[in-house]
Amino acid sequence: MTNLADALNELGDAVAKVTAAAVAEGGLRGAGDSEVLGMLAVAGRIRRSAEAVMVEAVAVITDRDGSTGHADRMTTRFGCRNTSELVQRATRVSARTAAEVLAVAAAVQQQVALSTGEVLPAEWPGMRAALAAGHVGVDGVVAVTGAFRGCQTGRAGILAADTELAAAAGGKGADAAPPATADALRALAHVWAAYLDQDGTEPEDTMALRKRGITVGRRGDDGLVPLRGRLLPEVAAQLRLGFDSILNPRVDGAPAPGPCFVEDEDRDGPVASAADPRSHTQKLHDAFAVLLTAAAASGTLPALGGAAPTLVVTVREEDLTAGRGKAHLAGEDLPIPLAAARHTACVGAIQRVVLGEDGRIVSISTLDRLFNHHQRKAITVRDGGCVIPGCHCPPQWCEIHHVTEHSRGGPTHTDNGVLLCWFHHRTIDTGNWQIRMQDGIPHVRGPSWWDRTRQWRPTTKSPTRRGNLIARRT
Repeated sequence: MTNLADALNELGDAVAKVTAAAVAEGGLRGAGDSEVLGMLAVAGRIRRSAEAVMVEAVAVITDRDGSTGHADRMTTRFGCRNTSELVQRATRVSARTAAEVLAVAAAVQQQVALSTGEVLPAEWPGMRAALAAGHVGVDGVVAVTGAFRGCQTGRAGILAADTELAAAAGGKGADAAPPATADALRALAHVWAAYLDQDGTEPEDTMALRKRGITVGRRGDDGLVPLRGRLLPEVAAQLRLGFDSILNPRVDGAPAPGPCFVEDEDRDGPVASAADPRSHTQKLHDAFAVLLTAAAASGTLPALGGAAPTLVVTVREEDLTAGRGKAHLAGEDLPIPLAAARHTACVGAIQRVVLGEDGRIVSISTLDRLFNHHQRKAITVRDGGCVIPGCHCPPQWCEIHHVTEHSRGGPTHTDNGVLLCWFHHRTIDTGNWQIRMQDGIPHVRGPSWWDRTRQWRPTTKSPTRRGNLIARRT
């Protein structure tokens, strides 16, 4: 064991030397894009391997302390109250990270039988092997094991899930996709848990029914009325859908005076920019007010001019073809950029109005290029969200993309439409991701940094479809 400790110390010194060259001396600044990305991937591998050693060390500590008295435990002898404090002091991690390391150690630990001295198999042998191979780190194992917390199923089912999830972590899953991220493993683990324990959430549902409720308080001195409560998941989901339909978080923003959003790398999802000074809670309040108004109008938004509110953007055909000029909003005197007309044409219906020289309406024609709500629901069931791997944009925020463009004869059919978030929809023609349909199933080919083989792979975020795939393999 001394040799192992010495080897790890030498490895640590070597990593520290490389780290100093890369960070302190600015060695990465002169590297090319591919080289920087490659070093990022290698750093991730080193981190996962280091976490595997941490987990095994903690597993050994807990195993030894579990078979001895309090005075003789390692934690006591090294002046710590518990194993968490020992891990924090030895590794300089936070209490939260230490707790995750302890949880992973318990899941992959190989305990020794006191009576026979036999080394017993780990609770999650597949994840243990993936951890040892550097395919998964602490966050990946936590994602997997956490999904099965409270899951009522037999040992055989857990082992089956463990085997496939470990294979997915190493890029050897049933779909032959590249190694899965921790979030991808979490999503797949939840599908497995739901498949193995289809009735396991019933006690939780019963408790939730008892605790549900909303309280409308009395108006306070500040002139506001407090609203508090806890909602059932399906009720909260429906409420969020209503919020999304009103706030509609798109990067380029909705028409004034609607909200405008920008990307923030430090937060998940869109955040308000200076163009919209409202806080997130203020936006939700205003959206809630609209939902209440819509509910009072028999479940539909208030009509304008006898029809549902519809954004109308007009532009001269010659200007649109030439790519120059201005567009106009109905009821607005000031023009808007031509890009707004192109954006509306991409996601809305196009109605061609031909005027005579004297201004008389000669003809009206509408291009049927929009997916109707029945098609959208069907595509949502199939895709489950933006089809680009690693994108977590939910389906209600996605747009439907014609894989074969409508202008090139592509039909407005479910076999030719896929869900894409705003960003991937706008960059699908210029980015590194490619999409094609094969027998009505979206296939994606990613960039070389994501998949060196650049193979076409079927893709879905739908838990239902993922569950079906598991059922076929078991």
